Amino acid sequence: MSKANNPGQHFFPDFGSFSIALRIIFIAVIIAAIISIGRNEVFDETAWQELNLLTAFALILSFISVVVLKMASPLIRRLSETGASVLVVLLLLGVIALGTELMVFALYDLSLTSERWPPWHMSLLIRSLFIGAIISVLGLRYLIVSHRAELDAKSKQEARMQALQSRIRPHFLFNSMNSIASLMRSDPARAEAALQDLADLFRVLLADARNLVPISAEREISRQYLEIEKLRLGDRLKINWNVNNVPRSAMVPALTLQPLLENAIYHGIEPRFSGGTLKIELWGENETLNVLISNPLPEVRKHSHGKGNKLAQENIQQRLATHFGNAASMQTFEEGSQYHVKLKMPILRG
Repeated sequence: MSKANNPGQHFFPDFGSFSIALRIIFIAVIIAAIISIGRNEVFDETAWQELNLLTAFALILSFISVVVLKMASPLIRRLSETGASVLVVLLLLGVIALGTELMVFALYDLSLTSERWPPWHMSLLIRSLFIGAIISVLGLRYLIVSHRAELDAKSKQEARMQALQSRIRPHFLFNSMNSIASLMRSDPARAEAALQDLADLFRVLLADARNLVPISAEREISRQYLEIEKLRLGDRLKINWNVNNVPRSAMVPALTLQPLLENAIYHGIEPRFSGGTLKIELWGENETLNVLISNPLPEVRKHSHGKGNKLAQENIQQRLATHFGNAASMQTFEEGSQYHVKLKMPILRG
């Protein structure tokens, strides 16, 4: 079996990571509790003492195991999955054997030169290794399966991010090229400038959709897009920016504003004979970045446009959820003759 679908990935998790260390320790403590419960029908004082002893023993062994596996990680990652699995199990059995010997030594206060080990010493060691082998194999299998599931989930999330980004591009390209085409004969110089803006925009469009960008860069991309649309709509499109208390380094998902501005123009400004004012407000409040985009409602509603508007909004909402989880939100509402889209997300500084 190959080491990973991605060269930077491995079928084994990072044994030195905090989450994996916690899993190993948790598994060890649960097994100690199960063994203690299985050995005692009634939990009296002796049973509790045994439980405490087994738990302490499990904690010590799990901690040593994490350290040993972390130290052996460079060698483990060079082996095949089978070879690495065998090595990990052997290392864990070595830790269990050492731990069992130390426990017996501590309990019976044996000197280093004593030859009077308890008669059950060897049977205890064999039982410990047998149980340890079963636990090691099952625990290792659990870690591999859970690690693969995490990698698959991450890959699916990344693919979804790219898909959401790509669904925004065709509509944006179509409108932008129409804007520039209308200028080719009447004003070639302005058309050339618009093409340069479009080139800058597509550098962002072709970038990794998983990236966060500074809000200052997002504003500049939005400004370039609005310049292209203003060439097409002229005085019918008025733009009003209002930015207050927003750190320039605050990070947002790439192309968060542009699709919403495109919707506002396409569904609100463009259908109106007299056009209207597009308002973009950004403000910071209690480590939260707020964005409010407002546009006038058209005199006549076109239901066919509503579907496209909703699709783009759902894409943005999913991208926000992917980056920020429940800490981000998106609302749409009508107030008087205005349509509003409001975003909230944590202020992450780059």
